[in-house]
Amino acid sequence: MRAHVQEIVFDCADPAALVRFWAGLLGGAPVDRSPDWSYVDPPEFVRLAFQRVPEGKTAKNRVHLDLEVAAVDAAADEATGLGAVRNGGIVADEQGSFQVMRDPEGNEFCFVTG
Repeated sequence: MRAHVQEIVFDCADPAALVRFWAGLLGGAPVDRSPDWSYVDPPEFVRLAFQRVPEGKTAKNRVHLDLEVAAVDAAADEATGLGAVRNGGIVADEQGSFQVMRDPEGNEFCFVTG
């Protein structure tokens, strides 16, 4: 059996707010299907969906998105303007560089080059 990724779902407290952050970051129009479920279809990417859950985030994500960008620092600056937070500094080696970020609900993602 081969499966196809239909969407990536984030558990969250405020789907409508979080979908707007990710739509601002990746493009696409945010859709609020209900107060408990929102999604965005970013160009050239799989759908990201956001579902309301009662519990808060308590630990580091076991899976995160690596987003390739032309310039890590510029992307991180733009993301902070949308509500993200830098987590540490830029890490660079011979393979490229990356910056760990947190979205407005604390979900980790990285900007990467290389």
